[in-house]
Amino acid sequence: MKRFALAAAAVCVLAAVAVPAAVQAWGNTGHRLIGIAAVRALPDDMPAFLRTPGAAADIGELAREPDRWKGGGQPHDRERDTAHFVDMDDNGFIMSAAGPSIDALPRLKSEYDAALTTAGLDVNDAGYLPYAIWDGYQNLVRDFAYWRVLNAQEARETDPARKEWYRVDRERREALILRDMGVLGHYIGDGSQPHHTTIHYNGWDRNTPNPEGFTTSRQTHSLFEGAFTAKVARLDAIEAAMTAPQLDGFDLRARVPAYLRETLSQVTPFYRLEKAGGFGDGDARGAEFTIARLAAGASELRDFYILAWRDSADDSIGWPAVKVAEVEAGTADPWLAMIGED
Repeated sequence: MKRFALAAAAVCVLAAVAVPAAVQAWGNTGHRLIGIAAVRALPDDMPAFLRTPGAAADIGELAREPDRWKGGGQPHDRERDTAHFVDMDDNGFIMSAAGPSIDALPRLKSEYDAALTTAGLDVNDAGYLPYAIWDGYQNLVRDFAYWRVLNAQEARETDPARKEWYRVDRERREALILRDMGVLGHYIGDGSQPHHTTIHYNGWDRNTPNPEGFTTSRQTHSLFEGAFTAKVARLDAIEAAMTAPQLDGFDLRARVPAYLRETLSQVTPFYRLEKAGGFGDGDARGAEFTIARLAAGASELRDFYILAWRDSADDSIGWPAVKVAEVEAGTADPWLAMIGED
C-alpha cells in the first residue's frame, strides 16, 4: 500500500500549490502524447482505420484509461493498481537481491507472486508491469487476428445476411482494438517513466545508501510526471526524438525486460539532474530528459503495435479454429469459427 498512500499525499500537496491534481503514471499529458505519437508513426501497411487523426486522438485518450479505472473498490483496485510499475533495485532485481531478476522472470504472474512470497517480499509493493505489457500485447495480437478474418471475409462473402454480420462485427472489433491499443499504450508508457521501474520511485529510498545525497522528497514522483511534464511536453519534440523501428528478431519475453532495464538505467541520471536543478523553470536539461523519456515510450509503443499486427497474420481464431492466413488467402470459410458452434 505504500506507493498509493504516498501518491495520495502528493496529490494533496499539488492541489495546495495550484497545479493539476489529476496526476497519475505519466500524467494525462504524457500518456496522451505517447499514444498519439505512436499512432502517427504507424506504417502504411497497417489497417487504414488506424491511420487517421481520429484514431490517433482516440488512442491518446484511451491511453489514460488504466488510470481512470482507479477508485472502483476492492478487489478491482488492488489487482489493477500494481500493474503500473515494477520496483527494481539498482541491479535489476525485484525489490532486492532476494527477488527475481528482471531478466529471468517466471512465465506466469502466479509464479512470479509465489517467488516474491518465498523471498519474503510483498507482492503488492513489487508491482507487475512486465506481465501487464505481455498480456496487453498478446491481447492485441488476438484483436488483430479477428479483424483480419472479418475484413477478408466481409469482402468476399456472397450471402447478404452473413456479409452484414461480418461488417457489424468488424466495426465492433475496431472499437475494441482502439481500446486495447490504448491500454497497452498506458503500460508501455509507464515503462518509460524511470520512477515506475525502481525502489526509488518517490525520492531516493530512505532504506538504502544515498552516497550522492539525492532528494528523498515524497513529492518528487508526482511533480515530475505531472505538472512538469505537462509544462514542457510537445508532440513535435517527442516525434523528432523517436528512434527508428526495432522490429527484427523480436522475442516478447526478452524485449520487455530489456526495455524496462533501459528505463531503470535513467533513474540515477534523473536524480542527478534533479539535484543539479535541471527541473527548475527555464532549464532546458529537464525538458530534454522528459522529451527523451516520452519519445522512448512512443517508439516502443509504435514497435509493439507493428509487431502485434505482423504476429496476428500467423494466428488462428475461433472454434473450431481457423487459420488467419487461410481465410485471407480465400482457402477457408470462417463462418462457424466466427459465429460459434455451440
